[in-house]
Amino acid sequence: MSDYVSVAEARNMEGLRLVLSPGVPGPWTEGIKGIFDVKKIPYVRAKQDIGGDYSDLLDWTAQAAAPIAAWNDEWPRISWIDQLNLAERLVPEPKLVPDDIAERTLMLGLCNELLGQNGLVWCRRLMVMQPTMIDPDSQPEEVRNFLTFFATKYHYDAAQAEGAAARVVSILNALSAQLAAQKTKGSKYLIGDQLTALDIYWSTAAAILDPLPHNMCPMPDNFREFYSTVGPDIEAALDTKLLAHRDFIYENYLTLPLLM
Repeated sequence: MSDYVSVAEARNMEGLRLVLSPGVPGPWTEGIKGIFDVKKIPYVRAKQDIGGDYSDLLDWTAQAAAPIAAWNDEWPRISWIDQLNLAERLVPEPKLVPDDIAERTLMLGLCNELLGQNGLVWCRRLMVMQPTMIDPDSQPEEVRNFLTFFATKYHYDAAQAEGAAARVVSILNALSAQLAAQKTKGSKYLIGDQLTALDIYWSTAAAILDPLPHNMCPMPDNFREFYSTVGPDIEAALDTKLLAHRDFIYENYLTLPLLM
């Protein structure tokens, strides 16, 4: 495990600090790490344990979720888009947000479908919680307590959970269509003709659908089961070409094995 400082220590530092939850390859966390790593922006890692004491993080950021990106004494960036914009400002090259407005709006829209509220990762989290919320006795006590904690923290909505799988399928279909359209143009990337944030965010978000092997992507066995259990509709929609694209991005741009 890489070296971490406490949240309280990070708050008083200068430069870039990322508040991360080690031990699990969370898509939002791995996504922002990928953005800053590709840009070669050094950062200090601050540790926020999942289910741990959130008081220091609450005091600093008025919320209790990681990842957080903090630059000097500026306000902490909580959302993926604010974190991306910060990275683009700090180190403009390599550019991960297209200049062309049509490409930029398409890319940001698809990124939001991955990482925004009711996006793919959000919906998969609902799906992970759903069996326990329907039948608490279906899980061992430790797992039940953990998922119930998360359901309370993120305001689990049973109605949203019912439609979560269908929404994931629709997002995967949109990404597959985009990748296919790019292939016809001779591009290796999801937008334009060079790496963008969408390539990184898709590659890191794919862990919640089809995790890389343990030697590349270590995680607790129960999380691997949560991430891998997607159901037949999502399995059918998870295009092998999308997974091959994930592999291409990791092999050429991101770090393996993942550093927890």
